[in-house]
Amino acid sequence: MREITFKAYAVTNEIDLNKIAVHCGIPKKFTWEQPLFLRGDMLKSILNSHVNESQNVLVFSFGSVVFINHTHAGEINRFLGFIQSFEPEIDLKSLDRYTDDYSLHISETDELELTDEYVNVPQFETFYPELISTVLAKSVALERTEEQLGKIHDKLETMIDRLEKGKLRIGNKELARTTAKIVRHEYNTLAYIMILDKPDITWTSSDASEFYDKMTEFFELNDRYKILKSKTDILYNIMDGFSTISHSIRGLFVEWIVVILILIEILLTVFQIIGWIP
Repeated sequence: MREITFKAYAVTNEIDLNKIAVHCGIPKKFTWEQPLFLRGDMLKSILNSHVNESQNVLVFSFGSVVFINHTHAGEINRFLGFIQSFEPEIDLKSLDRYTDDYSLHISETDELELTDEYVNVPQFETFYPELISTVLAKSVALERTEEQLGKIHDKLETMIDRLEKGKLRIGNKELARTTAKIVRHEYNTLAYIMILDKPDITWTSSDASEFYDKMTEFFELNDRYKILKSKTDILYNIMDGFSTISHSIRGLFVEWIVVILILIEILLTVFQIIGWIP
């Protein structure tokens, strides 16, 4: 049985592939949906160690990196350190926070078999490594986004607790910051992780398309995306409620100020009439 191993990491929200391509002398201009393949002498120069033909690294613009047939932690850390030189916000100390391992087994079998740890196929196809890497990259990126969404929920829970205690006023800056976090979360999920988009190879090969669909269904990418989208919609509704309450309080405050000013003007007029004010 032949085995190909995959190890995926979600290290940040965004990686500028073109900066890395320029550094590596790759003339191609990368668009946001294309991963950067690194192999051979190019990968060897980055890792400063021997690299065989089966070893590859795929870097995705939405912040994921997938290592193919890399088993040494030192090599992985060196490569991610290289990526960090382009994206300084990457925290190398918490790399194992969003990661996943998977394997491709090529053995004598009648049909494709998907499990939590590997996929078993009867024969090797050139599109397998790219498609498996893409699914893993999206899966760990979703995991990262899911945790970020949890932090936003915690923030909103704090704001709800304040409302329950009668503290109705919420500052515009606080509302804006929280809304920005929700928008950023949705942008990272929809525009960058590209859950609803398929790799180019799937449009030219029916076998590749079928395999990719089975992988995404097994990893529940579409279902996880729908759950995130529905949770995001709920967050927007909650923020609309906060905004309505805040604006109502400010409107009521302005109305009271106007009433008070009118009363003051009336009193001044009365005092002038009765001669208390010259």
